[in-house]
Amino acid sequence: MRRVWCLRFVTVPPDDHNLRSEPVPAEYAASIIEMARELGLDRVGFTDATVLERARVALHDRVDRGLSDTMGFTFRNPERSTDPRRAVDGARSVIVAARSYNVPDEEPPTHLSATVARYARIDQYTPLRQALQKIALRLRADGHRAVVFADENDLVDREVAHRAGLGWFGKNANLLLPGAGSFFSLGSIVTTAEFAPATQPAPDGCGTCRLCIDACPTAAIVDIGVVDARRCLAWLVQKPGVFPVEFRESLGDRIYGCDDCQSTCPPNVRLAPRHRPRDAAELPVAIGPGQHVDLLEILRVDDDRLIELYGRWYLADRDPMWLRRNALIILGNVAPVPVDDSVRSLLRHYLGSDVPILRAHALWVARRLGLDDLADSVRDDPDVVVRAEWLGPVNPR
Repeated sequence: MRRVWCLRFVTVPPDDHNLRSEPVPAEYAASIIEMARELGLDRVGFTDATVLERARVALHDRVDRGLSDTMGFTFRNPERSTDPRRAVDGARSVIVAARSYNVPDEEPPTHLSATVARYARIDQYTPLRQALQKIALRLRADGHRAVVFADENDLVDREVAHRAGLGWFGKNANLLLPGAGSFFSLGSIVTTAEFAPATQPAPDGCGTCRLCIDACPTAAIVDIGVVDARRCLAWLVQKPGVFPVEFRESLGDRIYGCDDCQSTCPPNVRLAPRHRPRDAAELPVAIGPGQHVDLLEILRVDDDRLIELYGRWYLADRDPMWLRRNALIILGNVAPVPVDDSVRSLLRHYLGSDVPILRAHALWVARRLGLDDLADSVRDDPDVVVRAEWLGPVNPR
C-alpha cells in the first residue's frame, strides 16, 4: 500500500566473466552486518534467491478472492514480485534489512487537525535506501552484482524478511521483529554473492492473541494474516473514487494510513519502547509532516502547496483531490457542532466545486453536520455521483 517513487541508482555491474561464484566466507557476511549497523540499520539477515512460493500462492489467492481490490504493487505481477532472479539475473542471495521508524508521538494540537499514521510521518525510505546503496557499492567493488529494492513492486519485502529470519508474521499480516515490534521499514539487496541463508525462522510471538483483529475499525482482518483491502483504511485513503460511505465514520481523523492493528499489538506496546525511537536529528532528510496536520489548511491551499507538503505520500495520479476528499470526511467527523463560520465557508466552497467527487463528499459532510441549508444548494445537481450521494445513508452528528 505504501509507495515512494524515486530513481534507483544503479552502478554498472562487473563484467560477467569476472563475477565471483564461490560462497562468501562467514567473516565477510559478519562484516556486512557490522557495516549495516554502522549505517543505522537495525536488523540484517540473509536468504537465498529462490522463488517465494508461499508468497506467490498468497498473492494469487488474494487477487482471485478480490481481497486485493484494485491494488497494483506486488499484486500486479506475482510471478515477478516473488522471484528475486527476475530482478537480478544470476542472483544467489537476498540481504534484507529493517530500519525503525518508531518516532515519538507528539502533543495533540489545539486547532482542527488530522492524524498521520506513524509510517507516513517521516521520509523513512530515503535513509534506508542510502544505507543499502552503500552496502551494494561495496558488493559491486568486491566482484558481485547487487541491486537495491525498497518499497517497490519488484519484490515482496515482508516475505524475504521472514525467510531471512528477521521476524514472524502477525495476525495483521505485518512482520514483527523479536524484541522490537513492527514499526520498521524493510529493504533488500538482491545480489549474485552467495551468503549462507538463515536456517531457522523467527519463532511465532502471537500465540492466541487477537488484539489486532479486534482493534481493526473496519474488521478488515478477515482471517489470520489475511487483510481485505476493500475494508482497510490504509488502502481506502489512497484508493481513488468515492470513499465507501459505510467506512467514513470509521475513518475518524485519519488523513493518511491507519496504525490501529499495530498500535494495539502487545509487542509494540510492551517491547517497542525498549527499542529507542528515532530522533529527528538522526534522519538525513526532512522528517515530513509529523503526526498531526492542519485539517483546514488542507482544504484551503492550492494544489501546488499540497504537493509540496504531502507529495511524498502516494496520491493516485499525483492528484491532491484525494487528499481533500479524505479531509472533507474528517471534517464531518471532528468539526465541533454547531459549526463555526470557517467550516460553513469551506463547505459552501466545496459544494460549489467543479469536481463532482468533492461536491459529493461535501454534501455528506453538510448533512452529517446538520447544515441542511447548505446541502440543499446541490439538491438538483445533475451529476450522477452527487445524485447517488443524496441516496446514501448519513448518521447526523
